[in-house]
Amino acid sequence: MDATLAKSNPVRLRSFWFLSTMFYFKNIRELTCLFVIVCIFMSQSLADDQDFIEEFLKREYSLAKPYRGLGFSSSSQWDLMGTAVVTPDYVRLTPDQQSRQGAVWSRIPFLLRDWELKVHFKIHGQGKKNLNGDGLAIWLTKDRMQNGPVFGNMNQFVGLGIFVDTYPNADKNHDRAFPYVSVMLGNGTLSYDHESDGRPTELGGCTAMTRNAIYDTFVLIRYFKNRLTLMVDVDGKQEWKDCADITGLRLPIGYFFGASSVTGDLSDNHDIISMKLYQLTVERTPEEEEEEGEEEVTIPSVDNMEQFRVEVQEEGMSGVQFFFTLLFSILGVGVLAVVGLVLYGRWKENRRKRFY
Repeated sequence: MDATLAKSNPVRLRSFWFLSTMFYFKNIRELTCLFVIVCIFMSQSLADDQDFIEEFLKREYSLAKPYRGLGFSSSSQWDLMGTAVVTPDYVRLTPDQQSRQGAVWSRIPFLLRDWELKVHFKIHGQGKKNLNGDGLAIWLTKDRMQNGPVFGNMNQFVGLGIFVDTYPNADKNHDRAFPYVSVMLGNGTLSYDHESDGRPTELGGCTAMTRNAIYDTFVLIRYFKNRLTLMVDVDGKQEWKDCADITGLRLPIGYFFGASSVTGDLSDNHDIISMKLYQLTVERTPEEEEEEGEEEVTIPSVDNMEQFRVEVQEEGMSGVQFFFTLLFSILGVGVLAVVGLVLYGRWKENRRKRFY
């Protein structure tokens, strides 16, 4: 009896082990299938969110160490302006001195429709908080190499401006902390209001502690399918933080990239370490391709935002223009009348001669 039980127990144990193993592998297969399905859905979700599949560095539009192609030679791809100087480690737009203005501008017109610009910069100086200024700007504009009051560039510009503002002019308003990064679109008539730190024309922005930071500071500007997203990385986590997201933003091609800065009574060092431009490969439906092919953007604009809608109004003639237009019209009519009378007189004279 004991022998029979001893023989049957190993058989039962083997059967139990076999069934347990089968159950285990069955669960593993189910978990594996579930994991694969989740990964597929997540990847699809990420793909839908990103909407592009590849990116390519475009060196002709990029500025990076050792800063070849920057200078005053005819073969240079970037121009320096004002107080901007090149060092082995950065391009300094302005030193930590009062009343300085400098810029760097690309010479090559920009023709890509889907792109991403990653800017590595540094703002630092001896001044205490709120006793420093004024910040720097990243540009994609129709005009290049223009001096002006908007972070070292012209006011009423045409194109895109990304402002890293380190000094609060509207100190009575506490709706935001500085430094502050913001987006503005210009059509040639909109002005940047320094007294209100650009609030009336701001499309979006965020606070980013970019001055005297102990970590590297970056701004990422991405543009595809008429959507502009702005992100920052300033806290050393190597993670992009959303700053602004504008849909329906339309930019013409053929503009120029640049970076500029200006100091007044307050100052800082404003350095550009790199500006790397990537072309994005974006998937589009045939309908989207046809729609974008038919649409020709000539003036920057934003859909469904009346306060920022960029429309060009036809200018009427001035008084002087009207006077000269009227004068030349009268003279033209007089000349035509004289020529007509002369021709009529000759025709009449020739007709008389035929009767003699």
